[in-house]
Amino acid sequence: MKYDKEERDILDALEKGKMKLATPSKKEIESIKAAANNTLKKDKRITIRLYDHDFIGIQKKAMEMGMPYQTLISGIIHRYIEGDIKIKTG
Repeated sequence: MKYDKEERDILDALEKGKMKLATPSKKEIESIKAAANNTLKKDKRITIRLYDHDFIGIQKKAMEMGMPYQTLISGIIHRYIEGDIKIKTG
């Protein structure tokens, strides 16, 4: 894993004993848990129209991967948005 300068400085300080981690309070833990849950929550539903052979194909691929087809579609969309998947043009 690559770290930026600030992260390397923090790790270095921790390893040399120049910095100590504080134990978070229960309130802080609950706040962090709530933020994580909200980040991971899928709260939008969409309807799309697919060709029958595309739908069957995505179901087969999902089955091979051991996941629901909706999860596969969501993952593909997410990877496209993040720039991990490129669409060929022209």
